[in-house]
Amino acid sequence: MVQLYMVQHAQSHRLFPVQMHAKWCREKTSQLNLYLQDWLLDPSSLTARLKQHCQDFHVQVLGQRVENCSDVESNDDIIAGEEVLVREVLLFCDNKPQVFARSLLPLRSLTGNEAQLAKLGEQSLGQVLFNHPDLKRKGIEVASFDQQSTVAALASYYQLSVEHPLWGRRSVFVVNDKPLMVAEVFLPKSFAYQEISE
Repeated sequence: MVQLYMVQHAQSHRLFPVQMHAKWCREKTSQLNLYLQDWLLDPSSLTARLKQHCQDFHVQVLGQRVENCSDVESNDDIIAGEEVLVREVLLFCDNKPQVFARSLLPLRSLTGNEAQLAKLGEQSLGQVLFNHPDLKRKGIEVASFDQQSTVAALASYYQLSVEHPLWGRRSVFVVNDKPLMVAEVFLPKSFAYQEISE
């Protein structure tokens, strides 16, 4: 059964899994400029927002595999130790990497119509989720990633210089009472840092 959830069209990226080791918090944005806060706390589709800023949007799958949920990523909806499908991708705008995303999809959530979420390939998970009429999004948590983080190492792999902390957010989404978690980090030169880089 596990092999059904593997990426079939490509091998995993050599840095996969990148992971996101951080201290996530709901009240950590007050010191950030309002422009970055707006990107971090925007409850709507990030995919849709990115598409408004570019001509060509595409998703690159870094890897996908089944793991046991770790203590640090567990929450009220996804239990530590339960089997989850981990999916990591990069979101590109005009061939420039903008966002690194890591999703946890409990295998118990990948049933019925939601089984398709395991076979997205290079389709955006966010695009599928926000088209669902019964989608519920819980609170947004944020975190920063320094130059020693694995996310910064990923950025460096793509020749992106990490000159300031990288900021990310995560949320639990619920579709038909089935939870999944999506975390996203804005990479250097992302639109979210427009005011920082000017």
